[in-house]
Amino acid sequence: MPHFAGSRRRFLQMAAAGLSVAAASRTTKAQFVPTPGSSEDASTGAATSIEVKARPIPWFDRHDHDRLRFGALEYRSGLVLTSPFPRFGGLSGLRLDAKGERFISFSDKGHWFNGRIEYQRRAMTGLADVETAPMLGSEGKPITARGWYDSESIAIDGSFVYIGLERVNKVLRFDFSKGFTRARGEVVPLPKAASKLPNNKGLEALVFVPKGHPLSGTLIAMSEHGLDASGNLIAFLVGGPTPGQFSVRRTEDFDVSDAVLLPAGDLLILERKFSWLSGIGIRIRRIPLGSVAPGAVIDGPSIFEADLGNEVDNMEGIDAHVTEEGETVLTMVSDDNFSLIQRTLLLQFTLKR
Repeated sequence: MPHFAGSRRRFLQMAAAGLSVAAASRTTKAQFVPTPGSSEDASTGAATSIEVKARPIPWFDRHDHDRLRFGALEYRSGLVLTSPFPRFGGLSGLRLDAKGERFISFSDKGHWFNGRIEYQRRAMTGLADVETAPMLGSEGKPITARGWYDSESIAIDGSFVYIGLERVNKVLRFDFSKGFTRARGEVVPLPKAASKLPNNKGLEALVFVPKGHPLSGTLIAMSEHGLDASGNLIAFLVGGPTPGQFSVRRTEDFDVSDAVLLPAGDLLILERKFSWLSGIGIRIRRIPLGSVAPGAVIDGPSIFEADLGNEVDNMEGIDAHVTEEGETVLTMVSDDNFSLIQRTLLLQFTLKR
């Protein structure tokens, strides 16, 4: 817990410093709101301020508006996010600071988005100070110039931010102390088996294990739909005391979309499924971190399930923070796939047990 909070504090300081530096370098366009077709300077990786509009979601259950409890989660608030900036959308994950305010997110087309969540009491009301910048590779050019895209997963260790690229099954590490979102990504060595994952169903969830927990110093990487011989989802322990491969038991056709480590030490795995008959399904499973080991097949109970009877979309990102009152809050974000029929949702719940 102390190290977890400390990492978040360092991230908050880095985020604030990055925003301050960016603001100082944009004195002539601090109020700039992009119009469709405008873009940041891709050659330098410069950041651009953008406008993001938010519409509240007053209830989570479409039919029973008084219902707040959904499994182990209690609905707090939600937002539908839109922006005139043409590259806004496709958000595949997020990480928050210790207060649940400043965030770093990214699109599956290789762009950073960072800013601040605004609250009125416990309800989210909007986003402020939102900036975007292209992800840069080791040579200082946008990663998309190399054909690297489908950035799908994120993990944070102090000033280091890890991003998983699904199409090419690579992980990049950015040192945010070197320019914040203008930092350059370096490729993290992965097991050879990672390169054999399906190129559109590959690395979908990353979790960095901090000090004070089993597997301290390990980067946990989970595939969306890479299957082992038993039909379970392939995952890896990268670095740390016991590197190796393990599996996540696959049930009811759910695939991994993200994961987060709670301060107390349990893994929450966000999962989804889709069919043309039943539509989309969302699930969260809770798994003890102590069960994760090379060769293991990990499993755990479902603590939350939702479908199109609820205000969900293609939920791809999850994070957790603890409020001053001691409540554990889960924040989820959806990937709209840049589609006119999908939405970018930001949802928050209190974990009750």
